[in-house]
Amino acid sequence: MSGYGQSHGHGHGDDERTFDALPPAHGGFTRTWWGRAWLKALEDSALDGQQLKAGRRHARAGAVGAVSVRPGRITALVKDRDGTAYRGDVLVREFSEEQWDRLLDLAVDSAGHIAALLEREMPPHLVEDAAAAGLDLLPGIGDLDPECACEAWDHCPHTAALCYQVARLLDEDPFVLLLMRGRGERTLLEELQSRSAARAAAPSAHNGEDGEAGAGVQEVGGMPGVSAEEAFAAGFLVPPLPAPPVVPDAPGRTPSLDTDTPPEPGVDPAALEFLAADAAARAHRLLGEQAGPAGGGLTVAQDAVRLAAGAPVPWIAARLASGSGRSRAELELATRAWRFGGAAALAVLDEEWTPDAGALDRAGMRLAEAWAEDERPVLRRAGGARWTVVGAEAQLRLGEDGRWWPYLKAGARWSPAGPAERDPAAALATAFAAGAAGAGE
Repeated sequence: MSGYGQSHGHGHGDDERTFDALPPAHGGFTRTWWGRAWLKALEDSALDGQQLKAGRRHARAGAVGAVSVRPGRITALVKDRDGTAYRGDVLVREFSEEQWDRLLDLAVDSAGHIAALLEREMPPHLVEDAAAAGLDLLPGIGDLDPECACEAWDHCPHTAALCYQVARLLDEDPFVLLLMRGRGERTLLEELQSRSAARAAAPSAHNGEDGEAGAGVQEVGGMPGVSAEEAFAAGFLVPPLPAPPVVPDAPGRTPSLDTDTPPEPGVDPAALEFLAADAAARAHRLLGEQAGPAGGGLTVAQDAVRLAAGAPVPWIAARLASGSGRSRAELELATRAWRFGGAAALAVLDEEWTPDAGALDRAGMRLAEAWAEDERPVLRRAGGARWTVVGAEAQLRLGEDGRWWPYLKAGARWSPAGPAERDPAAALATAFAAGAAGAGE
């Protein structure tokens, strides 16, 4: 999960969670479909659009304090520009016991629903199935009822700012919405576990009337089994695996090849020592589960950049530049890209791809949604999937995976300025921050 990072929720039991105040927002407030549904309920309910805009500015500026979430209510202190703090509350209708019974049965009916919730995602089919059963899991028009110490009778800047901030919390954890509807995460998982276990123990869960394998059981090599989706969803029913062995703090020291015996013709001991040290470092990263594929599936030129990113001695770096078909300056840019995002970042640096019309339309919509209308920078498309900020030495590049990469002008070249972001506004903020840091050096 990516985006704003994991919000830290602490509570007073399973029926209340308090989330620390979030930093000022850059770009859009939500990146998930359920977060957008929450904001749509707010925007469709409020009668005064100016109040919403003021609330959005408050939230973007970081004026919302710690957010308390409990069944039927969310609460926070929100500061005006003069520092005056107002307590804002937004009320959300709780589900009845009968409604919760129906929703839990729907969730247990599909292992995919449970799997998605465990992954902190709101499964669309669960929402659709619930709606078909008369349960509106996501709020609709009029479902967000505001109360504020400023005594406004409709949504004011304080309750609107609270709702915008909660959209960011929902992005990270849809259990926040379920808590508003009346069930805390621990209680909900316990009830799902109990129902799943009861259903698994029932004879009909495994066998049909004639004793043959039921619909949820797969025959594999003559032996009954379950689908991978069900196995994954049932993972929280079994004890966790033991902790893995402790990974050493650093990779082991590689042996020295500097001996009295002369090497075979064509063998360079110093280069072999460098490659052995690199292999040890890669193995150490993999053991620590901190790296993806190391060197797998790379071209010779890409692997040369990967090796150069390890800051070898100058004469080895020169050989790597030659082997990658780059000048030393080009290799420095390439290793900078590699450190920000590996092969994907290198492709964005080297390859200028052109999205099709549909992808361009989606990119344009994403750029338009990332900023408030009065804060949006002027962007000029610079060909392919690149947009340059008018009046600034900054650029956004769209990767084929839909992520945005920040770039800065460095002399006559564009240089990578940071890792990729799903939010173009966050990527551009990274570019500007990198530019400011470079100017201050």
